[in-house]
Amino acid sequence: MVAVAALGNQTDHLALLKFKESISSDPYNALESWNSSIHFCKWQGITCNPMHQRVIELNLRSNHLHGSLSPYVGNLTFLINLDLGNNSFSGEIPPELGQLLQLQHLYLLNNSFVGEIPTNLTYCSNLIDLILGGNKLIGKIPIEIGSLKKLHSFHLFGNNLTGGIPSSIGNLSSLVRFTCASNKLGGDIPREVCRLKNLTLLLLGENKLSGMIPPCIYNMSSLIELSLVMNNFTGYLPSNMFNNFPGLTVFEIGANQFSGPIPISIVNASSLQVLDLAQNYLVGQVPSLEKLQDLYWLSFGYNNLGNNSIIDLEFLNYLTNCSKLEMLSIASNNFGGHLPNFIGNLSIQLTQLYLGGNMISGKIPVEIGNLVGLILLTMESNLFVGVIPTTFGKFEKMQILYLGGNKLSGDMPPFIGNLSQLYDLELAHNMFEGNIPPSIGNCQNLQVLDLSYNKFNGSIPLEVFSLSSLTNLLNLSHNSLSGSLPRELGVLKNLEILDVSKNHLSGDIPTEIGECISLEYLMLQGNAFNRTIPSSMASLKGLRYLDLSRNQLSGSIPDVMQNISVLEYLNVSFNMLEGDVPLNGVFGNVTQIEVIGNKKLCGGISQLHLPPCPIKGRKHAKQKKIRLMAVIISVVSFLLILSFIITIYWMRKRNPKRSCDSPTVDQLSKVSYQELHQGTDGFSTRNLIGSGSFGLVYKGNLVSEDNVVAVKVLNLQKKGAHKSFIVECNALKNIRHRNLVKVLTCCSSTDYKGQEFKALVFEYMKNGSLDQWLHPEILNAEPPTTLDFAHRLYIIIDVASALHYLHRECEELVIHCDLKPSNILLDDDMVAHVSDFGIARLVSAIGSTSYKNTSTIEVKGTVGYSPPEYGMGAEVSTCGDMYSFGIFMLEMLTGRRPTDHAFEDGQNLHNFVAISFPGNLKKILDPHLLSMDAEVEMKDGNHENLIPPAKECLVSLFRIGLMCSMESPKERINIEVVCRELSIIRKAFLAGEIN
Repeated sequence: MVAVAALGNQTDHLALLKFKESISSDPYNALESWNSSIHFCKWQGITCNPMHQRVIELNLRSNHLHGSLSPYVGNLTFLINLDLGNNSFSGEIPPELGQLLQLQHLYLLNNSFVGEIPTNLTYCSNLIDLILGGNKLIGKIPIEIGSLKKLHSFHLFGNNLTGGIPSSIGNLSSLVRFTCASNKLGGDIPREVCRLKNLTLLLLGENKLSGMIPPCIYNMSSLIELSLVMNNFTGYLPSNMFNNFPGLTVFEIGANQFSGPIPISIVNASSLQVLDLAQNYLVGQVPSLEKLQDLYWLSFGYNNLGNNSIIDLEFLNYLTNCSKLEMLSIASNNFGGHLPNFIGNLSIQLTQLYLGGNMISGKIPVEIGNLVGLILLTMESNLFVGVIPTTFGKFEKMQILYLGGNKLSGDMPPFIGNLSQLYDLELAHNMFEGNIPPSIGNCQNLQVLDLSYNKFNGSIPLEVFSLSSLTNLLNLSHNSLSGSLPRELGVLKNLEILDVSKNHLSGDIPTEIGECISLEYLMLQGNAFNRTIPSSMASLKGLRYLDLSRNQLSGSIPDVMQNISVLEYLNVSFNMLEGDVPLNGVFGNVTQIEVIGNKKLCGGISQLHLPPCPIKGRKHAKQKKIRLMAVIISVVSFLLILSFIITIYWMRKRNPKRSCDSPTVDQLSKVSYQELHQGTDGFSTRNLIGSGSFGLVYKGNLVSEDNVVAVKVLNLQKKGAHKSFIVECNALKNIRHRNLVKVLTCCSSTDYKGQEFKALVFEYMKNGSLDQWLHPEILNAEPPTTLDFAHRLYIIIDVASALHYLHRECEELVIHCDLKPSNILLDDDMVAHVSDFGIARLVSAIGSTSYKNTSTIEVKGTVGYSPPEYGMGAEVSTCGDMYSFGIFMLEMLTGRRPTDHAFEDGQNLHNFVAISFPGNLKKILDPHLLSMDAEVEMKDGNHENLIPPAKECLVSLFRIGLMCSMESPKERINIEVVCRELSIIRKAFLAGEIN
C-alpha cells in the first residue's frame, strides 16, 4: 500500500513540474515555491490529501499566469478542485482532463482558451461546477453534456460558441445556474429546459437565439434571474406570467422583438430589482408598478409605449414608492402630455434618467431639481418649451445633460457653471438666445459642448477656449455669434471636431489654430473671416475635413496644405482667393476639393477647369517704359471695350430672341462633337449605360478629361429637351457638393449631319444607379453584392445631405423636382451622388419678391415619386422634394417601388408601410435586410424567422420616411429636421456597432 502511495506521489510531482514548464510568465511569482527544497504538497496553490499525500486541489486563481495548460494535469487523478480562473492561459483545453474522475469543481474562468469544449469533460461524472466562461471557445455545446447529473453550475458566457442549446440540457436535473450569454448561439430555447426544477439562474443574452419563448418557462417558479437580452425572440408576453415568479429579481428581455402590452401581472413581481424591456415593440400604457419597491434598474426605452396622451406618464407616480431606483429609461417611445411635477418625488438614489425621443410637451417642472443625485439626464427630441429651471443648478453631480431638439428659449442660465462635473452638454436645436455665459468656464471636465442651431449672439467668451478638457466636440454653428475667433483657441489641443459655421464671426483665422493638433473636422464656413488662410493649418496632421467656404478670405492657398496627407475634403469656395491652386494631396482629387466662387484662382488639376496661371514677366528696367505700356494698354482696352459694346448691340438688334442658355453654356468649358463621337465609339449601343426623360447616357473616354466620363446626349426632338439642357446647366454651374454629380464640360454644336447637338459630360460613377442595386431582378442588373443595412443608411444620409445643400445652403434655392433611385448614382466607394437636374427649379430672392428660374417644361417629376399636389397644379416647392425623399426612403427600406403592381385601389407605398408600422416590420421590410447570419442557418429557405438588423434604427428610419411622405405638404418635416434625426440614428448605429 505504501509503495502504491509513493508511486502516486511521484506521478503527482511529475505532473506539477510539467504544469510549471508550460507557464511562460509568472509576474506575481506564484510558482516561486515550486522547487525541490520543500515537498510539493506545501507548494503555493496545492492542497493534498493528508493521508495519501495526493493532490486534491490546484488553485492558482488571479495570478496573471501566461502559458498553456499541460495535459499532464490529467494525471492528478485525486484532483477534486482545479481553479485557474482570472489568468491568461491560452491554447486548447486538454482532453486529458477527462481522466479526472474525482473532479468536482473546474474553474477556467476568464482566460484565453481556444478550440472546442472537449467532449471528454463529460467523463468527469462528479462535476458540480463547470465554469468555462470568458474564453475564446468555439464550436457547439457537446450533446453529451447531459450525462453530468450532479452539475449545479454550468457557465459558458463570453465565448464564440455556435449552434444551438442541446435538448440534453434538460437531463441536468441538479442544475441551479446556467449561463450562455455573449456567444453566437442560434435556434430556439429547447422545451427540455423546463425540466430543470431547481434552476434559479438562466442567462442567455447576447446571442442569435430566435423564435418564441417556450410557455413552460413562465411556470418555472424557481427562477430568480432570467436574462434573454439582445436576441431575436418574438411573440407576446403572457398577461399572467409574473404570477408564477415569486422570487424573480432580474427580468431582462431588452433588444428583441417582443410585441403587445406589458403584462398586467407585473404588479405582483414585488421582488424585482432589475426590469429591462427596452428595444422591443411593446405598446399600450405602462401598468402600475407601485409594489416593485426593490427596483433599482428600470428600462422601457425604445418601444412604442404610450399614445401621445395626457395620461401616458401617470405611471411615474407609482415609481415614487421605489426608493432604491437608480436608473430609469422611458426614452424613444410615444409618451405625450406634460412631465408631471411629481417627477421630483422619485428616488433620491436616481443617477440616470432617460426621457428623450418622446412627445412630452410643456415646461420642464422645477421639481425635477430635487433629483440632486442625477449624473445623467436626457430630455432631447421632445416638445419642451420655456426656460431651463433654475433648480438645474442643484445638479452638482451631473455629467451628461441632453436638452437638444426641443423648443426651449430664453438665455442660457449662468448657473450652468455650477455643474462642474459635466463632460457632455448638448443644447442644440432650440431657441436659446443672448450671450453664452462665461460661467461655462467652470465646467473644466467638458469633453462635448454642442450649442448649435440656436439664436445665441455676442462674442464667444474666452472661457470656452479655456476648456482644455474639450476633446470630442465644440459645436457653436448656426447661431448669430459675432466678433473674432480668439487666439486662445490654441488651448484646445485635444479637440477632434470644431464647428463654428453659419455665424457672423469676422477677423482673421488665428494662426494658433495650428496648435489644435488633434483636429479632424474643422468647419468655419458661412462667416465673414478675412485675410489669408494661415499656413499653420499644415500642422493639423490628422485633419480630414476642412470647410472655409463663404467667407471673405483673400490671398493664396498655402502650398503647405497639400502636405496634410489624411485630408479627405477641402472647401474654399466663395471667397476672394487668388493665385495658384496646389496640385498634390487633397488638391489632386477633384471629388475632394471645392474652389468655385474664387474668380482669381488659377491652375490646379485640369478637372477643376480653372484658367492657367499667367507667367510672371520680368520688371522693366525703366519707369518710362512702364508708363508707355500703361498708356498703350489703356488705349487698346478702350478700343476693345467699345468694339465689344457695338458688337453686342448689333447682335441683339439682329437676333433679339437669342437662346438664353448661351451665358450659362459659355461659363462651362466646351468639348467638341468630334471628341464626344470618338470617345463613345460613335455613340455605340455598347457604351449605352442609361436613359432619361430627355436623352441617353453613354460611357466614354475623353482625352481632355483624362478619365472615363458619362455623356448625356439630349434628344432635341423631344418637347422640353432644349429647355432641360438650359435648366441643368443653370442648376449645375455653381453648385458643388460631395453628394451631387459634378458636370465636367458640355457640348453645344452640330453633328455630322448638320443637326443641332447638345450634351453634358459628367463624372462617371462606376457602381451605376441606386435603382439597379435595389431592383436587379427587374432591371436584369448584376450588382456584386446586395445592399446591406449600413450601405442603405449611409446612402440615405448622403442624399439627405445633398438635399440640405440644395434647399438650405445654395445661394439660389434649388428644387430638384425628380428625386428617385434612378437619379442617384454610386461611386467607387458607394457614396451617393444626386443627378439629373433637367427639370430642377432655381429660386433666387430679388428684393422682397421671389423670382423662379423655371422653364415651360410641364413635367413635375415621376409618377409615384411626385407629390399629389403637383397633380392638382400646385407650384413646385421644397415640400415636394421632401415627399419624393420620403418615398425614396420607404423604397430603400421595403425594396418596393411606389409603382409596385401590388398597390391598387387607392393603396400606395406610404399606406402600405403605415398599416404595418411599427408592430409588424417583418411584413414590410426588404427581405435582403434580414440577418445574413440567420439566413445561413435557415435550412428550408423560409424567411419568416429571420430578423432585421439594427431594428431600433429601422423604426426611426421608417418613421422619417412616413413623416416626409405625408399627403398634406404642411404635415411633412423639412430637410433640417431629417438631417438632425439621421445624425442621431447614425450615432446610435455606430454606438451599437450594428451591421
